[in-house]
Amino acid sequence: MEEKIEKKSTWKAGNVPIAVVLITLNEEHNLEGALDNLKGWAQEVFIVDSFSQDKTVDIALDHGVHIIQRKFRGFGDQWNYALNELPITAKWTMKLDPDERLSNEIKKNIFDAIQSDSYDGLEFNRRWWLMGTPLPIYDRVLRVWRTGKCEFSDVSVNEHPMVDGDVKLINGVMEHLDSPNLHHWIQKQNEYSSSEAVASYSKPELSVKPRLMGSILERRMWLKHHFYKIPGRYQLLFLYFFIYRGLWKAGKVGYHSAQLWTDVYRWKELKTLEMKITGRISKEIIHGPGKPDSRVKQAIK
Repeated sequence: MEEKIEKKSTWKAGNVPIAVVLITLNEEHNLEGALDNLKGWAQEVFIVDSFSQDKTVDIALDHGVHIIQRKFRGFGDQWNYALNELPITAKWTMKLDPDERLSNEIKKNIFDAIQSDSYDGLEFNRRWWLMGTPLPIYDRVLRVWRTGKCEFSDVSVNEHPMVDGDVKLINGVMEHLDSPNLHHWIQKQNEYSSSEAVASYSKPELSVKPRLMGSILERRMWLKHHFYKIPGRYQLLFLYFFIYRGLWKAGKVGYHSAQLWTDVYRWKELKTLEMKITGRISKEIIHGPGKPDSRVKQAIK
């Protein structure tokens, strides 16, 4: 059962008729910057939190955003809940991850496109970062739509927004700052690759039908479906990131970034293989100490 949290203050609405929605879990290191980035621009901000243990909720309350907590059941499920159940009043809605930042250029271009009232969805380019370094690698993301015109693919990970209507590509770059350090990045990718492996082992349907000659998303699903059958795939994947996507331009950081992203694909394959061998889905192992158990005598010394 979701729980609404009372706000300490009120969000000061910006001049753009857009509701920005974030889903969070322990995003203390990102959330302050994300909300500061939206001040004076977004009409509304909503957060669906998956019971964070850090100061995520405190930061949200201090900024006066609308926040609720709900058990996480998968990314597609969480986003569809947000779109269907949050009291959004703005005419437009935007998906934003806590580690993403909007440039002034893209803020202006989103506002101009909304004012033109000619499209139902907006997409733009996102630049990747790693080790505190902007990388010469971009991906196109669909993040803005008319409220009520979008639903998400119902998948546990790698969810995709599906907009009913015309979508326009606008100029400007959104920065994907990702993790504050490699320890956090590796931990996050370890969890991500485990979720992907569970999905692969369980053999759910892909979010869209894979087609080699289809849309960008359909081609991505085709590659995802066939990747693990390709001989020498990890050497090719490294070259894809390092040469084709241009990570060589970032020097040492680019080289190691290509290695790390290649490793994530390898982790997924090995974890899926382990589940096939053992015949059971891997479960998360709890790390670190917890609270004292009242049923057990506690040592004084």
